[in-house]
Amino acid sequence: MTDIVWFKRDLRVSDHEPLHKASTQNKIIPLYIVESDFWKQPDISDRHYKFLTDSLYDLNSSLQDLGQGLIIRVGDAEQIFSELIEEYAVENIWSHEETWNNWTYQRDIKLRKLFNKKNVKWKEMQVNGVFRGLNDRKSWSRMFYQEMAKTPYGRPERLCSVNIKSEKLPSVNDLNIKSIECPFIQIGGERKAHHVMNSFLSSRSYDYSKNISSPLYSHETCSRLSTYLAFGNVSLKQIFYYTKYATDNFKANKENINMMNLRSINAFKSRLRWRSHFIQKLEDQPSIESQNLHEAYNSIRDGAFNEDLYHAWREGQTGFPLVDACMRSLIKTGWINFRMRAMLVSFASNNLWLDWRKFAHHLSNIFTDYEPGIHYSQIQMQSGTTGINTIRIYNPIKQSNDQDKDGVFIKRWVKELQDCPIEHIHEPWKCKIKEFKYPSPIVDETETRKLASSQLYSIKSKIRYSETTKKILKRHVS
Repeated sequence: MTDIVWFKRDLRVSDHEPLHKASTQNKIIPLYIVESDFWKQPDISDRHYKFLTDSLYDLNSSLQDLGQGLIIRVGDAEQIFSELIEEYAVENIWSHEETWNNWTYQRDIKLRKLFNKKNVKWKEMQVNGVFRGLNDRKSWSRMFYQEMAKTPYGRPERLCSVNIKSEKLPSVNDLNIKSIECPFIQIGGERKAHHVMNSFLSSRSYDYSKNISSPLYSHETCSRLSTYLAFGNVSLKQIFYYTKYATDNFKANKENINMMNLRSINAFKSRLRWRSHFIQKLEDQPSIESQNLHEAYNSIRDGAFNEDLYHAWREGQTGFPLVDACMRSLIKTGWINFRMRAMLVSFASNNLWLDWRKFAHHLSNIFTDYEPGIHYSQIQMQSGTTGINTIRIYNPIKQSNDQDKDGVFIKRWVKELQDCPIEHIHEPWKCKIKEFKYPSPIVDETETRKLASSQLYSIKSKIRYSETTKKILKRHVS
């Protein structure tokens, strides 16, 4: 008898519960399906596929070391599974539960019907502290920490070889995936993930708390594990486990760990919990990918979308130096820190008054670490459409002064301002000495911020104690 272990967003061999358990029972086919229709979705770009291919090559190498390489299939998952089930008399499909975009959600509904029809058991397993079927959040925090306290699964000892051929990975052009050049993209794979994790825990984490919001320094002092988590090159449980191992050794002085700051480590761990908290929102309410969390905001930005403002924002040509530097950096590197992401969204939603549903895909395309649960939850929070979160409207000029005081980051990415005096780098339109080939501000920051604040608070004051608000709180707040 043969089983299939279906890899999705869990591209690793360590702490992979389905792989570990399946390997102790029957022969297994380690399967990854390149689903052509998935790569046509508007929230995906070639940088995701590039990271994916890195991860698959690394995964295949690890699986070959265990005795059975990764099997690639290209096409429609229903058809591929139907053929494999018949040809290899498959008894069980093993996988992790997946909380991703609406396309994968609908695909899994179809596959569940297919497996039931063919009398094949689909054994899905919880991962990363996100739980299926919760009625409320009362016990979520306890369940999360119980899960993170468990010892990660090791690599399987050995996989039995199956007589099956793998297909070739298609190219970006083969799949006609939209291309957005990203010269400084991270390299994918389980081995690389552990290297990045180890470098963070051993040294880079020291100034994590100090520099977490700095666009200049956070590229080094933040963990940079978000993309590896998004593709499952490492599990959240592993990160908790190795973080505890490192801090225990530091406290006991058993190892010479000179570069550890416990305050930074604790801040890092709290953000790991936030990560799962937001993905849990999408698991509990898949509609937040395309609909406002609170219906009271459904028409607030109707008819206000300005294409010229949108294109200036997405190209980094708004006339606000830090906004433009962050966007340009993000396009070229695929990553920017949380505070700067929030500022970009706040500026688009509030200063430009753009409906988040019309710009969310631009950001998902350029975030290499795109994780739908985090992406749409955070965008709605910054857009003020949840009805339950504090309304935050970032002042891009204040953020520029606070986070890039000397304009080093700005000058790195906004070349037009190379010769701008430091005293004017945050508001170059005030410089009377010379003109720069840089646009003037596309909106009045103060005026648009006040107008947005007024409209958002007006609605929130009316719905604060509504039944809809109470239901949202029960479903999404611990």
